[in-house]
Amino acid sequence: METAKRLEGIGEYYFSQKLREIDELNKQGKQVINLGIGSPDLPPHPDVIKVLQEESEKPAVHAYQSYKGSPVLRKAMSEWYKRWYDVELNPDTEILPLIGSKEGIMHICMTYLDKGDQVLVPNPGYPTYRSAVQLAGGKCVEYKLREKNNYEPDFERLEKANWRKIKLLFVNYPQMPTGQLPSKELFEKLIAVGKKHNILVIHDNPYSFILNDNPMSLLSIPGAKECVIELNSLSKSHNMAGWRVGMLCGAKERIDEVLRFKSNMDSGMFLPVQLAAAKALSLGKEWQEEVNKVYRVRREKVFELLDILKCRYSKEQAGLFVWAKIPSKYKDGYALSDAVLYHSNVFITPGSIFGSAGEKYVRVSLCATVEKIEEAKQRINND
Repeated sequence: METAKRLEGIGEYYFSQKLREIDELNKQGKQVINLGIGSPDLPPHPDVIKVLQEESEKPAVHAYQSYKGSPVLRKAMSEWYKRWYDVELNPDTEILPLIGSKEGIMHICMTYLDKGDQVLVPNPGYPTYRSAVQLAGGKCVEYKLREKNNYEPDFERLEKANWRKIKLLFVNYPQMPTGQLPSKELFEKLIAVGKKHNILVIHDNPYSFILNDNPMSLLSIPGAKECVIELNSLSKSHNMAGWRVGMLCGAKERIDEVLRFKSNMDSGMFLPVQLAAAKALSLGKEWQEEVNKVYRVRREKVFELLDILKCRYSKEQAGLFVWAKIPSKYKDGYALSDAVLYHSNVFITPGSIFGSAGEKYVRVSLCATVEKIEEAKQRINND
C-alpha cells in the first residue's frame, strides 16, 4: 500500500520523533530534563476545572454539539476579544470555536488552496504552516525574518513576489520562535499588503498574554476584517493545551467558508469543555498576572542557563520560550542541542526546525519548574 502523494516531503513532526528518543533515554535511566516543548505545566484556574466537573455530571450534555460551537462559548470569546483587544466580534457570525488553533491552520489551507496556489510563510516560523500548506496542495514561499530587522517582514522584498499566485500570508506575533512583539505600525503594513494584493492575512495569535503587558490583535486595525483571519487559543494563555480549545475570528463570509470544510471534519466539542472554556475566558487580569509572575522567575533562570552555554539573547522577548543565538564553536543549533542532550541529559530545541533562518539558534521553553531549570543549569555547568 502506497501513501498519498500529498505526504511526499512531509516527515513526522519533529517533537513527535524526539519525544520517542527522550523516552528511550529515560528508560535507560537518563532522566532527561525537557526544556524543548511549550506545553504549560501549570494547571488551569480551579474554577475552570470545577465547571468541567459539574457540567460533566449533567445527563443532557453528552450528545453531539453544534458545528459552530456553543453560543455560551462564542459569547465568551466575543467578550474576551472586546475586553482585552478592544475588538468587536459578532458572536453569532464572526467567531468559530476550534478543537485547537492548530486545527484551524489546516482548515484554512483546505478551504482556500488549490493545487499550485502559493502561500507566504515565515522563516523561522511554526512548522505546521508549511506542512498544512503542502497537505492542501499549495506551495510555500518563504519570507525570511532577520534579527537585524526585528524579525519583521522585509516589505520591500515582499513586493517582488509573484502576487498573482499568492493566496495567503501567514504571520504570527508575538512571533514564535523568536518572541518578537508586534507594533501597530507593523500590523498596519500587513493590512495594507493584504488589501493591495487581495490576499488573506492569517494571524496566529496564541502568545499575546504570556510575558506581554500589551496584548494586540491584528483585527484591532481599521479595515482588518476585509483581509484578515485571526487564530487564537486557550492553550498557552489559560494553561489548557490538552483541552484543545481555540478560535477562528474574522468576517462572516470567512467563517461561513471555513465552516463548509470544518463541518465535514468533526462533530463539535464536548459541551462541558466549552462551558469550562467560557469560564476561563471570563477570568480577570489577576489571573494573567499570577501566571506571568511564575514565567518571569523561570525566564531569569533560563537566561542564566543560556549564559552558561555562552548564547546571546534579547531580554525583550514575549511568549513561552527564549530564543537565543548559539556561540560560533557549534556548527548549528542541532549540534548544541545534541551536545546538551547527550552530555547533560537536558533537551533544548534546535532553531533549524523552524526554518533555515533558525540554523544558528536554539529555543528554550519556560514550561518547567524553577527547580528543574536550576538542575538543568547544574548539569550543563558540570559538563
